[in-house]
Amino acid sequence: MTTAPIHEVLHPANWKPAKGYANGILADGRVAYLGGQIGWNADQVFEEKDLVGQTRQTLQNIVDVLREAGGRPEHIVKLTWYITDKKEYLANLREIGAAYREVLGKHFPAMAMVQVVALMEDEAKVEIEATAVLPR
Repeated sequence: MTTAPIHEVLHPANWKPAKGYANGILADGRVAYLGGQIGWNADQVFEEKDLVGQTRQTLQNIVDVLREAGGRPEHIVKLTWYITDKKEYLANLREIGAAYREVLGKHFPAMAMVQVVALMEDEAKVEIEATAVLPR
């Protein structure tokens, strides 16, 4: 059974294509706001010390929390990333992209990324907030 998409990508026709994100999303449905997730497991233990591993776990945590509302990755309309090291992120872009696609698939919502001095958990290298819109 195929359902109509509940999201519409907003992209001005004269702009260069966005790669790996959307400039905007128009959505209709129930909104789920997910607090910042970090790269620890369900027991609040960091199994991965590197940015790529923590990113994969962080994205999986988002999927797990979203599932509690009956949501799936394709319902995510916005991600806000907080990273502690821009250079480390850029040096691992290919691997981070692979981890992203492994967990979220080829769904690219509106995104923002900010480098921060530190996160509340000393071992954390990334924190991601998510907003999702689920069908009514």
